[in-house]
Amino acid sequence: MATAAERRQSSDATLDKHVDNQQVLGRDVVAPNNEAQHAASEEKSMSFLTAIKLYPKAAGWAAVMCTALIMEGYDLALLGNTGNWSVPASWQSALSNGARAGEVLGLILNGFISERLGYRKTMIGALISMTAFIFILFFAPNVQTLVVGEVFCGIPWGMFQTLAPQYASEVAPVKLRPYLTSMTNMAWVIGQFIAAGVNRGSITRTDQWAYRIPFAIQWVWPLPIMLGVMFAPESPWWHVRRGERAEARAALLRLTSPEKDPEFDPDKTIAMIEHTNEMEKRLSEGTRWRDCFKGVDKRRTEIVCGIWLGQTICGQNIMGYFPYFMQQAGMASTRSFDLSMVSLALGMIGTAGSWFLMSKIGRRKIHFYGVCTLFTLLIIVGSLSFAGNQASLWAIGAMLICFVFVYDFTIGPVTYSLVSEMSSTRLKAKTIVMARALYNISNIVVNVLTNYQLGEASWNWGAKTAYFWAGTCGLLCVWVFFRLPEPKDRTYGELDVLFEQRVSARKFATTVVDPYAHGLHAHGQGQEKLTEKEKAADLQ
Repeated sequence: MATAAERRQSSDATLDKHVDNQQVLGRDVVAPNNEAQHAASEEKSMSFLTAIKLYPKAAGWAAVMCTALIMEGYDLALLGNTGNWSVPASWQSALSNGARAGEVLGLILNGFISERLGYRKTMIGALISMTAFIFILFFAPNVQTLVVGEVFCGIPWGMFQTLAPQYASEVAPVKLRPYLTSMTNMAWVIGQFIAAGVNRGSITRTDQWAYRIPFAIQWVWPLPIMLGVMFAPESPWWHVRRGERAEARAALLRLTSPEKDPEFDPDKTIAMIEHTNEMEKRLSEGTRWRDCFKGVDKRRTEIVCGIWLGQTICGQNIMGYFPYFMQQAGMASTRSFDLSMVSLALGMIGTAGSWFLMSKIGRRKIHFYGVCTLFTLLIIVGSLSFAGNQASLWAIGAMLICFVFVYDFTIGPVTYSLVSEMSSTRLKAKTIVMARALYNISNIVVNVLTNYQLGEASWNWGAKTAYFWAGTCGLLCVWVFFRLPEPKDRTYGELDVLFEQRVSARKFATTVVDPYAHGLHAHGQGQEKLTEKEKAADLQ
């Protein structure tokens, strides 16, 4: 583990080598700032243990923000409530799609509100709204009122979806960024696990409390989360974007433990944030919605949207039908929910395992090989459907358990890390909101499709449905290979320059870049710039 002095020495060497160079890509930009460059070099050379010691509070506050996603995972998994109080399939789709529609509205609202009020105040407002909207679900006299309640509850859920990863990505140093952003997936899986347990406990009830108790449990979360968020510091990046340097410095001090590293200088870190912000202002035209589709930001928007869309078209929707396949195999409904909880527990283990994986091999490889594995599992599930016996249904259940584990080991958690890193910091809120809205809209389409595919009164494809999603998953494999860059161990300033230079997605990991010297070359090639053909490769 590098000591603070060693990191400082490395930083000085880099600064001495590049400090006189003030050009990037042939443009005039903000002159390199000595303090900013020192901070960037020290952050990149920081070990995981050092990052934890220096930023323990940032990790804690990011975790508090992420716990809000437990509520979304809980309720969406709860909609399949069983027993005498279950609703017809058509209304069940309405409940799920109503929640998704509300989430799209919440995402759009978040794009406007969080930029003006900050992540902290926006989260508190969403939690207060959530507490009020749960009353609609709890006292609903009929399924129509439940749909209205799901739409209203979807609004704060949509805000939670983007607030948590945005906040985590901005308060975390490079080494902790993948861990804190992917905690969002862990919270979502925990919510599903709790819902499966509640469903398991309610399945034998025949009174009205079979559905009222599960909805009432949602009141457990907002108040403690709200109390935690009230004491959380705002993102220093948000303060810098508003020109509030003193407030940004104060927020940074609340996120760190400077006594753990005497060499840590908050002013240098703020200088790095300011330098990145100013560089992005020069390299892009603004922070309006339409700016997401201009210049290099157009490519970044496509990548973030593609990453989140990949979660819906990789076949993950059939994970929720695990109890359905097991009941077809003759298993009692209570036992099918028991196994469903086992699969979700494996999902939590997989998410925790992905943190280790991300620190070793990076996000691009995890995503690509994860999608390829899911494609293979879907082909196996579809092929098993032709056997048409009890043994094949059990085998299908086993494959779906594997699917849940692989999904939550790879594409599930790594998505939250990637979407927070691929967008520019000035357009982060708008880009992530737009991508997540696309994700929710695609989920509505996927939910309807899946109900038709599996419905015995509709297409009745059964497990052959996996072939359809294997096709879309295969397309995702191709897109990931050619379009998804590797952001591992990159500062936001480095990512800005890599995108500005139009570096191929396949060369992000091997291209050396210094956002302060603004020089660029590829490992083993000794060239200052990539060829025009290589620059254009990912823009076709």
